[in-house]
Order: sequence, then C-alpha cells, then structure tokens
Amino acid sequence: MIDGRHRRCASQQGSGLLSAVRLGVVDERAARLAERLHYWQWPDGGWNCDLEASAASSSVYETLLPMRGLAAYGAAAGDEAATHAARRAADVLLDRRVVFHRSTGELIDPNWATLHYPLCWRYDVLGGLKGLVELGLVTDDRCEAALDLLEIKELPDGAGWAAEARYYHGAGRVTSGYDHVDWGGASTRRPNPWVTVDALAVLAAAGRL
Repeated sequence: MIDGRHRRCASQQGSGLLSAVRLGVVDERAARLAERLHYWQWPDGGWNCDLEASAASSSVYETLLPMRGLAAYGAAAGDEAATHAARRAADVLLDRRVVFHRSTGELIDPNWATLHYPLCWRYDVLGGLKGLVELGLVTDDRCEAALDLLEIKELPDGAGWAAEARYYHGAGRVTSGYDHVDWGGASTRRPNPWVTVDALAVLAAAGRL
C-alpha cells in the first residue's frame, strides 16, 4: 500500500481467474481471486503495480486481464459485485478510447496499434476491444476510433489480419519468453488465423460486418 493505493500486478490474478472460469473451475478458490481483485481495485476502476507514489492512475496492462477475469467470473457465478468491478475497470479503457490520450487524442503508444498473438499480459488495440466485447461494451461510442483503426489494418483483398509482431521467441528451450505452441508467427503481410478470428469477432459484435 503506497499513498492509499494497493500496488499489485493484478494481471497475474486476473489471468488466473479468467483461466479458471474458462476451465469451469468456479469455486471458492476462484471466489478468493475475485475478492482480492475487488479489494485491490483503484479509485478509477483499474489496477497498477507502479511503486512510485506519483502514479495515481491505473495501468491498462494491469487492468485488461482483471477486467476480463472478473467479467467471466461474474457471469459464471452470478456475482453482481464482480460484474460491477469489471464494468468499473472497463472505464479505464473507455476513458482512453481504448488506445488514445485523453488530453490530445493521439495514440498513447505506437506499439498499441500493432497486432500481436498471443498478447500475454500486454496490451494492444485488438486486445482492448476484445475485452470490451466480453462485457458487451464494444458498441460504446468511445470505441469508434479504435474500431476504425482495426478495420484499416485488414490485409488487401479481405485476406484477414496479420500478427504484426510477437512477444514470444518460438519453440525452443524451456525458459522465459519461449513458447512450444505454433501461433502462426509474425508478418506484416501474411494473415494470422488467431488474429483474424479475434478481429472478425470484435467487428461482428460492433455491428461492422
């Protein structure tokens, strides 16, 4: 606790909770994760692990997965408090129009306009929109610019969407950053099936297909 806020890498508990619910484990252990996330939630609705006292607003990196985990748990367990906490977290993304500065309207981080798969604990425009789809909020007007950005990234001739970069190093020795699953690689010109499916799902939920 620093300056009245819990500094916690809540993406860890958020990822654990989301995975548990997806696997059908909706029991007291999942409830404990949801309770901790709710307890650590910042006044603006998200989470942050920045130890600097000057950090007074939530991080999208630490907010996306807890938001998704709480939304999934709230729906599966009928937990209204978890659902409410997830919707509060969504405001962190929506206030930034998913990837844009609140003050200038410019892109916060150029890397957030780059599509990745898997996203892991990180953040980009597709990941943010996908999370908002799960809460039924992707039709909010504050998603429009991010949806426009996603649409223009479709490859020519309707080929799909590319994984333009990746956060893993490919199959190799068992160590941090390596992955033994073939996620289709990264290329700016070749469609990635996972990115394409997610992009189509987002645009369908937004009524843009």
